[in-house]
Amino acid sequence: MLEPTDAGSRPGRERELASLYATARALTALGDVEDVLGSVVRHAHDLIGTDFTYLSLLGDDGTLSITASEGTISAAFRSARIPPHTGLGGRVVDSRAAHWVEHYFEGGRLRHDPDFDAVVGSEGLVALLGVPLLVRDRVIGALFAAHRSRRRFRTDEIALLSAFADHAAIALDNARLYEQSRSALAELQSAYRTIEEQMAVMRRAQAVHEALTGVVLAGGGPVVVADELAGQMGGRVEILDGGGAPLARGGAAPPPHGQPDGDEVAGVVEQARVTGRAVTAPGRDGRWHSAATVRAGDSLLGTVVWSHSQEPSDVDVRGLELATHVVGLLILKDNAVADAAERLNGELLTELIVAGPPVSATQRTRARSRGVDLDALNVVAVAGADGVSAARLVRHLHAIARQEAGLAGEHLGHAVLIAPAADAGVFAQNVHQRLRADCGRPVTVVCERVAGHDWARAVSRATGCTAVVRHLGARDLGTTTDRFALYALAFDADRRDELDRFLADAIGPLLDYDARRSTDLVATLDAYFGNDGNLRRTAGALRVHLNTLLKRLDRVADVLGHDWRATDDLPLRLAIRLECLRRAVLR
Repeated sequence: MLEPTDAGSRPGRERELASLYATARALTALGDVEDVLGSVVRHAHDLIGTDFTYLSLLGDDGTLSITASEGTISAAFRSARIPPHTGLGGRVVDSRAAHWVEHYFEGGRLRHDPDFDAVVGSEGLVALLGVPLLVRDRVIGALFAAHRSRRRFRTDEIALLSAFADHAAIALDNARLYEQSRSALAELQSAYRTIEEQMAVMRRAQAVHEALTGVVLAGGGPVVVADELAGQMGGRVEILDGGGAPLARGGAAPPPHGQPDGDEVAGVVEQARVTGRAVTAPGRDGRWHSAATVRAGDSLLGTVVWSHSQEPSDVDVRGLELATHVVGLLILKDNAVADAAERLNGELLTELIVAGPPVSATQRTRARSRGVDLDALNVVAVAGADGVSAARLVRHLHAIARQEAGLAGEHLGHAVLIAPAADAGVFAQNVHQRLRADCGRPVTVVCERVAGHDWARAVSRATGCTAVVRHLGARDLGTTTDRFALYALAFDADRRDELDRFLADAIGPLLDYDARRSTDLVATLDAYFGNDGNLRRTAGALRVHLNTLLKRLDRVADVLGHDWRATDDLPLRLAIRLECLRRAVLR
């Protein structure tokens, strides 16, 4: 940008200043944003006296868009968009100061955009002055004065346009605030009218709400609430939990004649859950069914379903919606009680595992208070599933524990259930089916029998067996540790010394070599045996060159001291498999 020239004393300076302040006062009187934009460029054009004047507002992406103009400019120029940090506008926005060029295409320090340059060239724009529009130290756009011939802008012209831009920015901001206030006022007036129209509805619905609140405060449960709501509104009321299972029913039974409305009820329940609003639909037996969801924030706690012989009015629907608030409080209270009970059950489970036998009198008393007989807890189940946290699995296990008079909780990052069972295998399959249905994905459940209240050993074996099972590729089964007795050396802590001796005899030199050299010949052999000795598939699985693989296999022979490929390799295969399984358990 060239330095501005000074004008010295100019005739009519006082006239320009008077016009500036008169224009500023006029701007502040305007209300609409479009009126302010048009007035800004019109008065600026008159004050500066350039060929044309235009105003660009800054978008969220940093692009300047021409929103108002005065003087003869083409439609293409009015619709042009100036990318961020581009042209004189980008310089003005980035520096938050006025800039000008005597000739736009000779402004060497400007960053040019080919598309905008083409529009500038077709418009014949040559000299350009731009000043920022600042509101509370924030740039909201820029005001430009342009000539179609080469010229230099004087200091007093720059100061005049800058002063005008300051007033214009404030007026523009005021106009925006005015529009927002006017819109808010209109919304408030509309809301007030709506409130007045619904006051009658609210008063009757409030009566239902107060009656239900009184029932809950008196200690009534879901059944009492359903009966009270049906008594207030007539018909039949059903309260469902978050999963759609019935919690309580109240009111008159459905008429014996006519076709059942199961599909219609399920339809309105599903639609209410999707839309989040009360939904009403007629049934095939002549009754009407309405459903409203019970929510706490984004969580779906349940649904209230109301069936009546007549089409519900707005008052009835509003009463049903208010009833969901009371039902929500009731469900939250019951959930809080259940959460506290589950937390205490989990703490007792952890204590039993960690403390070990014998069982103390205090532990027996705490268990009896929860309806649990510690002497009957003879099975431990450990569950795992890809993409499902242990905490989520435990929540499902708590439901099973309540039904089976057992305990559930999280122990060392694993979901654990201790329960009585006549047959551990059948119990494992039942728990697997329940969890699979609840989680909607494959689940692994491994059970171990408990002897002498030694839950710690049973949990250790079941947890280790679960790791072995998943390492072997199983992801969806309910089983017992007995099914995997062949691999017990890897997951049974009592046989750890046996495993160590066997591995030391079979592959001890390999383990020592890998530990000293930071190699992994064990993994190489595991891949080799896993690919049935196919060298190319093994190299591909290890992502190494074939020659590298051959060198590793020769190194195995050197370390072991014999050509293992020329002899019976069954002991070596078994040792490699057990070592990999042990690593999976210890991970």
